[in-house]
Amino acid sequence: MTAKDALEYAKKNNAVACDIKFMDFLGTWQHFTIPMSEYDEALFEEGSGFDGSSIRGWQAIDASDMLVVPDPKTARMDPFCEEPTVSLIGNIIDPITKEEYSRDPRNIAMKAEAYLKTTGIGDVAYFGPEPEFFVFDDVRYSISQQHSFFHIDSREAGWNSGREEEFGNLGYKVRNKEGYFPVPPTDTMQDLRTEMVRLMEQVGIRVEKHHHEVATAGQAEIDMRFLPLVEMADSLKWFKYIVKNVARKHGMTATFMPKPLFGDNGTGMHTHQSIWKDGKPLFAGDGYAGMSQLAMHYIGGILKHAPALAAFTNPTLNSYRRLVPGFEAPVNLAYSSRNRSAAVRIPMYSPSPKAKRIEVRFPDPACNGYIAFAAMLMAGLDGIQKKMDPKQPLDKDIYSLSPEELKDVPSMPGSLEAALDNLAKDHEFLLQGDVFTKDVVETWIEYKTTNEVDQMRLRPHPYEFQLYFDA
Repeated sequence: MTAKDALEYAKKNNAVACDIKFMDFLGTWQHFTIPMSEYDEALFEEGSGFDGSSIRGWQAIDASDMLVVPDPKTARMDPFCEEPTVSLIGNIIDPITKEEYSRDPRNIAMKAEAYLKTTGIGDVAYFGPEPEFFVFDDVRYSISQQHSFFHIDSREAGWNSGREEEFGNLGYKVRNKEGYFPVPPTDTMQDLRTEMVRLMEQVGIRVEKHHHEVATAGQAEIDMRFLPLVEMADSLKWFKYIVKNVARKHGMTATFMPKPLFGDNGTGMHTHQSIWKDGKPLFAGDGYAGMSQLAMHYIGGILKHAPALAAFTNPTLNSYRRLVPGFEAPVNLAYSSRNRSAAVRIPMYSPSPKAKRIEVRFPDPACNGYIAFAAMLMAGLDGIQKKMDPKQPLDKDIYSLSPEELKDVPSMPGSLEAALDNLAKDHEFLLQGDVFTKDVVETWIEYKTTNEVDQMRLRPHPYEFQLYFDA
C-alpha cells in the first residue's frame, strides 16, 4: 500500500481522524491523533513532530525533537474508536539527520530483516508467537511507604468455589493446572475470545485457533498464523491492543504479565521460527526430527545466546517468577522433538517441509516483539554462520531428571539482573550489520537496572514479613 492507497483507504472507510501509533523503547504503544485536514501525502514524507524526551529510554530534554513517519502499509481502521479512525504505525526519524532512530524498536526489527538478506542465508524469517494472557474480573494493587499488596479475582477461579455470589455460586470453577481445553460452562470466556478473534481478523490478522489455557482464573491463548518478522511484530501489537480493549468493553481486564498468580502456570509466548529463501523452507532436511543442518546450527545459536537473549525475551522482574521448574516453563537449555519441557522444541504435527520450524519456548509476552524477534534471529544467524553445535537432543521429561543428569545442561538466568549481566557479556552477535547498536544495548541494561532491578531491591516484599517479622 502506497501513501496514495492509504489516503484512499481512509476516504473509502469515511475516516474522520487519523491515529498514529509507535512503539516506545520498552514495548508499549504510544499514539496521537490528527484531523483529516492534516492527513495528506506530506505526512508520509515529512512525518509529524513530537517530544522524544517524554518517551521511556529515548532522548534527553536538550535533544528532544523527533519525527514519526507513518508506514502506509500499516493502515487499518481502528475497531475501538467511536468515530471512524484510520490507524497507522510509524517509524521514528531524527529531524536533523533524517536517519532512522537507533532506539526505535521497529527500526531494529527492519534492520534485522535486511541483515538476513545481506548474509545470503535466506530472504525471509517467519515468526509465529503464541501469546498467552489472563482475563480477570478485578485487579487491585498499591505500593506505599508502609504497605504493599495486590489482589486479583476471577469468577471462574478455583479459589472461589466457596464464594457466595449475587445469585449463588454456580460451581464449574477451573482447578489449578486443569484449564486446558474445558468446554463451557467451565470455560467462561468462549464468546469473549471469539469477539477478540473477529476484531483481529478485521485488522488483517489471520488466526489459527483460540482456547482456554492451563491455569485457572481466565488464562487464554489465541494463535496467529506466522508472518515475516516486522509484520508479525506489528500484528502482535494489534493483538495486545484488541485483547485489552475487548476485555475492558466487557468490564474485565486483560494482562500479559508473565506470572500474576502464585501456584499455577504463568503466561508464556512460545515463538515459532523458520528461515526461507526463494520460496523454499531452509529448516527441512533429513536430520534429527526431519530438520536440516542449517536448522540445527540455528538452534545452536539460540541455545548458546539464550542467557543474553533473556534480557529481551523475558524482560521483566516478574518474568523470572515464571521461569521455574514445575509449571511448564523451560528452565533448562536443551532441544527436543515434541518435548515441551525443552527450551527449544521441534514441532512434529506435519511431515511437510513447509511446516518445519523450531519453537523457542522461553519468551514471554511482556517482551517488546520487535526487539525480541530481532534478537532471536540474530542469535540463530550467529549459530548458522559459526556452525554452532546444539549437541544431543534431550528427549526426556527434563523436570524429572536428577541433579546428576542435569549437571551438564545449562539453564536460563534466574533473575532479570542475571539476564542483564549476561547481555553485558554477550552481545557482539547483536551488533552485526548494525542491527543493534552499543547504545541500544547499554541503554536497555541501564534503564532496566535503574528503574526495575534497583527499585525492587529497595522495597520489602510481603512474603518477607511471613518469614522474618518474628526474627
